[in-house]
Amino acid sequence: MKNNLLSRSLAWLLPLLLLAGPVLAQASAVAADQPEMADALRQSGKIYVVVLVIVIILSGLLLYLVRLDRKVSRLEREVEGR
Repeated sequence: MKNNLLSRSLAWLLPLLLLAGPVLAQASAVAADQPEMADALRQSGKIYVVVLVIVIILSGLLLYLVRLDRKVSRLEREVEGR
């Protein structure tokens, strides 16, 4: 049983370690030079438009999930009442 747990753990850990290498290498390369697009958006004031669009999209998704949860809860109560 312990051997099975160890082999499953290694089976999950190995792909994660292989994926982490390029991500960490890219993070150090990105930190070396500043992103020009973010600076340009900040200077022109368009970054606020980008943030506003992201907030609107996330608010819509949150509202959708809340409404869906209420509908599912109502349907669960109807099924339990039968």
